[in-house]
Amino acid sequence: MRSIETTEKQLEKAVLAGLAASSMDEKDRSCEETMEELEELVKTAGAQPVGMLLQNRPTPDPGTFLGDGKVEELREYAEYNQCDLAVFDNELSPSQMRVLEERLGIRVLDRTGLILDIFAQRARTREGQLQVELAQYQYLLPRLTGMWTHLVRQTAGGGKSPVGTRGPGETQLETDRRHIRRKIQKLEEELEDVRKIRANQRRSREKNNTPVVCLVGYTNAGKSTLLNQLTGAEIPANDRLFDTLDTTTRKRKIGPSQEIMISDTVGFIRHLPTTLVEAFKATLEELEFADVIVNVIDISNPDWPDQAEVVEDLLRQLQVEKTPCIRAFNKCDKYLGILPHGEDTVCISAKTGEGIDQLIDAIRQQLERNAVTVTLQIPYSDAGVVEQISAVTAIQETSYENDGIYIRTVIDRDRVRQFKKYIPGYTEPKEEWEL
Repeated sequence: MRSIETTEKQLEKAVLAGLAASSMDEKDRSCEETMEELEELVKTAGAQPVGMLLQNRPTPDPGTFLGDGKVEELREYAEYNQCDLAVFDNELSPSQMRVLEERLGIRVLDRTGLILDIFAQRARTREGQLQVELAQYQYLLPRLTGMWTHLVRQTAGGGKSPVGTRGPGETQLETDRRHIRRKIQKLEEELEDVRKIRANQRRSREKNNTPVVCLVGYTNAGKSTLLNQLTGAEIPANDRLFDTLDTTTRKRKIGPSQEIMISDTVGFIRHLPTTLVEAFKATLEELEFADVIVNVIDISNPDWPDQAEVVEDLLRQLQVEKTPCIRAFNKCDKYLGILPHGEDTVCISAKTGEGIDQLIDAIRQQLERNAVTVTLQIPYSDAGVVEQISAVTAIQETSYENDGIYIRTVIDRDRVRQFKKYIPGYTEPKEEWEL
């Protein structure tokens, strides 16, 4: 058992525990790094971590998870330090949570429950609150059995009901299950309305040919600070986990006639609860329509390679791994080693502004890879189309000749067909089956 020194104002005291069992998948095992991260999560939730226990054993104990000896050690430590809460780095089954609460005599939370609690505190917009509430109910539903084993039929006072008191009444468990399923259905319907609003906003952006750049990254990597640096958004950016949950989108000019939309997203983390990934799809689905993804990596964190892999793995789960991606190594002003370099890699300091111009150049280059330069010949009878062209392309040169208006412009490949009648010698590209 290792004590955690802290000078913070004493709030709820929490003892932390984790298990590294050889039978567990490697990414699910606790280690020093994940326990330190758990410590930061507990602080973010508003509690004071006072001790940490990391247990090694071949397999989790089916009843107590850690085993009887370690649970007793944890109980003694929690009692001596007057702890109110035990937080586990791993996910616990409902029965394990119940047994541990009985044995330890204090409340027990697992990592998923802790993250949900933080999300509930952080969500500010109605959309964010809906997403968190949905995730909480989805987390709660399969755990009801363990929570309500002490309850019996509402029509009776015990498991063996007296004659005349037995009836068709529902158990509290069944009532709660039905209530939670109704709540989940209602929340999903409300979130579907949010998706429709987002879809309308996306269609508006597509109509105006405004590319979308999404910032992703491990929690506390500096995405909000970067968004502020890029757009002057003035979003509160604090040095704490999950400081931003609600998506923020701002405009930024990256050329004389080119504008982009930059969206911040919720930070990723190890063992991000599946219920949260599902619930946050209304936000994370923005990634599906992104033209460029910027993976913000905190290079000052010694664990950055693992953190970057966690983000890339979640991007694969969201099926956006083929979207052009730039690795932006943030906090390079705090890093003393050799900085990463290579294609689609930039080193920046979102705080000082170092490397921001290089990041903008990298975004511009990614967007240009899906663009072509064409010369349009527009008869004066169709002069009204010039305004439409200027709204959806990057015009480089315009000249007025006797036979019409000539415009040299950069245009997305997907939009070339829209103006094909004005492209001299245009031929339809062949489909793959025609080649």
